[in-house]
Amino acid sequence: MSLKRNFSVGFINSIWGALLSLAVVPFYLKYLGTEAYGLIGFYASIQALLQLLDLGLSPTINREIARCSASGNMSEGRNLLHTLSIVYWVMACVVALVIFSLSPLISKYWLNSSNFSEDTVKYSVMLMGLVVACRWPVGLYMGALMGLQKVALSSTVGALIGTLSSLGAIAVLAFVSPTIQAFFIWQAFVGLVYVIIMRWLMWKLIGEKNHISRFDFGDLKRIWKFSAGMSGITVTGVIMIQMNKVILSKMLSLGDFGRYVLAGVLANGLYILLTPLFNAIYPRMTALVASGETNKLIDLYKVGTRSFLAIFFPIAITCALFSKELLYLWTRNLQVASSSALIASLLILGTTLNGVMHFPFAIQLAYGSTRLPLKINMILLSIMVPMTIILTVNFGAVGGAGSWALLNVIYLFVGTWMTHCSLLKGIGIQWLFGDVMLPLAISIMTGGIGKWVFSCAFPLYTKLLVGIILIIITFVLIILVSHRLKEVLRILWSTRDFWIKAH
Repeated sequence: MSLKRNFSVGFINSIWGALLSLAVVPFYLKYLGTEAYGLIGFYASIQALLQLLDLGLSPTINREIARCSASGNMSEGRNLLHTLSIVYWVMACVVALVIFSLSPLISKYWLNSSNFSEDTVKYSVMLMGLVVACRWPVGLYMGALMGLQKVALSSTVGALIGTLSSLGAIAVLAFVSPTIQAFFIWQAFVGLVYVIIMRWLMWKLIGEKNHISRFDFGDLKRIWKFSAGMSGITVTGVIMIQMNKVILSKMLSLGDFGRYVLAGVLANGLYILLTPLFNAIYPRMTALVASGETNKLIDLYKVGTRSFLAIFFPIAITCALFSKELLYLWTRNLQVASSSALIASLLILGTTLNGVMHFPFAIQLAYGSTRLPLKINMILLSIMVPMTIILTVNFGAVGGAGSWALLNVIYLFVGTWMTHCSLLKGIGIQWLFGDVMLPLAISIMTGGIGKWVFSCAFPLYTKLLVGIILIIITFVLIILVSHRLKEVLRILWSTRDFWIKAH
């Protein structure tokens, strides 16, 4: 029941967060403009990249608190949390000072603005450093709460703070000051409130009374190996996702970069489905590996992939094909929608293929293999940087988005091959072509026909209705071509009838 509650609340909060992030963008564009939104996108990239300095400590405190809770030795967990809290707050101050120091160089040599003065950009970057510092320790307290199995509580607080951050920012821009500086000052205030609440919750749950915690270098020595392993995967993963944005922020004007970021928000909406998926399948796969039930693991891997993709591919491909309509419905700005549509389609395709690889990644971690995903990430990084630069030089923002799509095509084939050379040998080709490529081909074929038929000047809502119908038709077709999925649905339907009769 706890697992079900955590998953359900996390999924609902994930949907709310994504919808909120989509809903506020038109207001940001209205009050701030495209270039200011480019600065917001630059801040988001900095925040993501600076998570590299976390060094795997958040997942480490998650594991250590869970272990201490299970053994009943919370004194050790409190000492470790106290030690890491000091580390985090010191790092927060260092990060803020570094960004403050670099702000003149960033505003002069990195960010290209035609509407903002150099001083405006500089002060905006300095405020970004303040926001990052205020939010920095949240990751530690969030990891500790998850270690106590308080995932629902953690995600709910995060959703509430996200709501305050976004809606409060709109109120500030509308009634106080429609400037980018006011936006970042509000974000810093909300970040400080967030970290205070999380710290209070954490110590209340872990039990701070009548306990004297101390800074202990021995705790850091004890956890460094696990932390280093997780850090390597996190570092390469974050760089792979964020490096293209950093490169494009230098090579593109802020206006073009703002359109790229806008399209990226639409593509990242797919993680509403992807994040809860990984959180659900990874523990189950780990349990099957531990119990040696390889046949059940393979069945979960294959059927789980095709079942998820029967829903995921139709949604993603339809969004890619109707990206212009979605962008216009979202922003109500035809010029922005037209100029960002192709960028959004390419980013959606890349994110879709990246989502497919959550299954092999879960298999890798279930078997305790950290070297394999690290090696794959290093290969992809060596390809991504030159490819992004070359395509951006030749095709601008569209080239940058195309590099993300091509990178994940490579990831799909190379990652699958490398995974099944060492894990679950002999099923890689069957999984790739039977469970992935077949649903993808059906989704592209059905969506393409629908897009071609309705490519004329039909009303916006008619096209969107067609998109929904295409999603349903594609889902049914994928089910019909899979005997195993029809069997799974038959079992689920029988179970439903049983519960209806029983109640």
